[in-house]
Amino acid sequence: MASYRNGRGTVKVDRVQPSGSANLRASSSFKSKTSNVRRSSSSAGLKDFDDSVSGRVRVAVRLRPQNAEEMVADADFADCVELQPEFKRLKLRKNNWDSDTYEFDEVLTESASQKRVYEVVAKPVVESVLDGYNGTVMAYGQTGTGKTFTLGRLGDEDTSARGIMVRAMEDILANINRDSDSVMISYLQLYMETIQDLLNPTNDNISIVEDPRTGDVSVPSATLVDIRTHHDFMELLRLGEAHRVAANTKLNTESSRSHAILMVHIKRSVTDMESEMASENDHSVHMSRNSKPPIIRKGKLVVVDLAGSERVHKSGSEGHTLEEAKSINLSLSALGKCINALAENSPHVPVRDSKLTRLLKDSFGGTARTSLIVTVGPSPRHRAETSSTILFGQRAMKVENMLKIKEEFDYKSLCRKLETQIDKLIAENERQQKAFEDEIERTAIEAQQRISEAELNYSEALEREKMKCQMDYMESIKKLEEKWMHNQPKRGTNGFNNGNHSGEGNNGQVDEDITELKSMLQKEISLRKRAEEEIHNLRNSQFCPSEADANADVIKLQNLLDDETRQKQKLEEEVMLLQSRLSQLSFGSGQTRYSQIDDRGNGETTSIANLHEHVGLQKILSLLESEDPNVRLHAVKVVANLAAEDTNQERIVEAGGLSSLLALLRSRSFDETICRIAAGAIANLAMNEANQELIMGQGGISLLAMTAADAEDPQTLRMVAGAIANLCGNDKLQARLRSEGGIKALLGMVRSRHPDVLSQVARGVANFAKCESRTSTKGNKNSRSMLIEDGALPWIVQNANNDASIIRRHIELALCHLAQHEVNAKDMVSGGALWELVRISRDCSRDDIRALARRTLTSSQTFSSELRRLRVEI
Repeated sequence: MASYRNGRGTVKVDRVQPSGSANLRASSSFKSKTSNVRRSSSSAGLKDFDDSVSGRVRVAVRLRPQNAEEMVADADFADCVELQPEFKRLKLRKNNWDSDTYEFDEVLTESASQKRVYEVVAKPVVESVLDGYNGTVMAYGQTGTGKTFTLGRLGDEDTSARGIMVRAMEDILANINRDSDSVMISYLQLYMETIQDLLNPTNDNISIVEDPRTGDVSVPSATLVDIRTHHDFMELLRLGEAHRVAANTKLNTESSRSHAILMVHIKRSVTDMESEMASENDHSVHMSRNSKPPIIRKGKLVVVDLAGSERVHKSGSEGHTLEEAKSINLSLSALGKCINALAENSPHVPVRDSKLTRLLKDSFGGTARTSLIVTVGPSPRHRAETSSTILFGQRAMKVENMLKIKEEFDYKSLCRKLETQIDKLIAENERQQKAFEDEIERTAIEAQQRISEAELNYSEALEREKMKCQMDYMESIKKLEEKWMHNQPKRGTNGFNNGNHSGEGNNGQVDEDITELKSMLQKEISLRKRAEEEIHNLRNSQFCPSEADANADVIKLQNLLDDETRQKQKLEEEVMLLQSRLSQLSFGSGQTRYSQIDDRGNGETTSIANLHEHVGLQKILSLLESEDPNVRLHAVKVVANLAAEDTNQERIVEAGGLSSLLALLRSRSFDETICRIAAGAIANLAMNEANQELIMGQGGISLLAMTAADAEDPQTLRMVAGAIANLCGNDKLQARLRSEGGIKALLGMVRSRHPDVLSQVARGVANFAKCESRTSTKGNKNSRSMLIEDGALPWIVQNANNDASIIRRHIELALCHLAQHEVNAKDMVSGGALWELVRISRDCSRDDIRALARRTLTSSQTFSSELRRLRVEI
């Protein structure tokens, strides 16, 4: 068969940022050719409608003609597909006398033209998009059946061969207003479950965003390009096709290895009839009532060229091509599951199983008008694949979508309209202002005339009143003079004698009182000054020595404080050194190696190895039973350092060293130093799987648990916890480990609260949870986790966000493994572990743990239902 892949080319792309969000409006009317939006007219403005229109997914089938290879290989066999386009039927032959019949919305023969395919499949969807609806056109079928030819053919050499993408854009550009409308496109590919931008190859990991309020799915970080001409679109289409992944297989010389998705965003202005009926000379109040925002209809057309489903033994895929085929088949399988769930009205539709189904969430069971074209081949060799494709189309025909118009208010157009009205109002205001000023001037002249008349009348009245007042004043003065002259002879008897007033004696007495008061005040001031001087002298004589003593005490305290500060700094440096050594321990392997002479040099380690070679291991082990504690202490140190090397471990076990070390833990005379070193040696031996079974067989867990119960030193507890943590990583020993008290002993050591001990406990919990998860996956265990039964979950949740990174990483890993077993989910939800899993899926520093948490949350029915109830998105 001839290749249906488009030509390739290059073009410069300008990145356009997406526009901001707007208020959406839903209308209730939809037609296949043209759409009328019913609105109620009132003075309050446009009313919103939230009704929807049901629209079934329309499915057409297209038969590909035989290619040259099939003409030769199938020359002796009849085609397995028979079309009856007049009845819209397809017959799929089982054999020469039996066949199955299927009905579709359209049946397109191998001779159907590209124009007819577009008109019956895609044109109604394009018209709906121009009316403000979302629309999807998708091609599904086996590799090599003509999906890319049907959708993405450019038709550079033959214009009649143009595919649906090219013809759809021609219709869109022909039906929009270039001045007020806009068309923007994105071109993406879904390759190996990663969304990549075909117009900008550096943008190769695009995330999907879902609006929690409306449920709309978008890819905001994808490149958006404004399209003005059909030539611009063709250049961008060539650029995208040049970046699309393709490979040569036995079924197709240039097989698409990714799903191509073309998104066309259209914004169209809707003419408001009420605004057009308003007259330009209407009153401003009437204009304000009719000044409401124009409507912008937003439609989105999604054209999806799915990669073809294939069987590996037929396509001959291998290596990386095989991995691509697996990814394609998985995404198509997820799409099929969603179609099945929608067709059967299942309460749960698994749209999150694949990024493909998330992108097509609106196309199947959503609000978009969807047309699906399934492509099949005539060859009887591929009858099984053809049957699967036909059944997919049959199920898709049962899916119902609820179509909705998406509109928003065009505030920019309203702004321009209001600016025009403001200009008119400004001109009218200027005219009225001129008339008002003329009226004010006329009124002012009249008022000035009236004021002049009133001032004249007031002046005359004031003069008359003034003359009257002067006459009254002169009369009053005359009467007072007469009365004074009448009283003059009686003056000597009213307190005056020889021109001197009788109150002079009283004034002298007052002066004497004032002088006496002043002298008393002066005495009080002098006494006060004298008292203050005495107080000052007393203070100087009594308190100066004590202040000197206090200064000496302060100096002593300051010296002590400086000494304490230096000691604290030295301790902090030692703690930092220990933490740096601890951080060097291996996390990924799940095991920790302990050395008892970390503070010694390489020379002393070499001397210990030489001691072992010269003295002999058996003699060293015999010293572990010495009655002298110092001899036992030095002997166990040598054994512990030898056990830190993998090459020595087998010889130590064969010589009975493991039994001797366990005997030290079993001895009644408890020496914590010897027990600590012996536990470290056992921890080193426990890194070997064969030694782990020997430790368990000789009662090592019980002895370690007993040592943990008696010990108080954090380093002893660290050694014991490390030994138990290494044993927790063995799948075969889990039940016995728990029955002999290993888990309870491990959890009991958290009482120390020392970070070294807590890190070993966390490592042991992570190892145990990982083994349980592995056993559950194999189907060997269906009960609750033994960690949960022993009460470890509260401590795990409490330390899931510990400040120490090594503790936090172990606990996060343990939570993820516990959550993989569905029987643990209810306990984890009630125990608060769900929120920690959500945090890990978002904020964990390690990508593998973060992905494991996200995969666990989405795969568990209990977690998924709880997250839906709480309205939490992952």
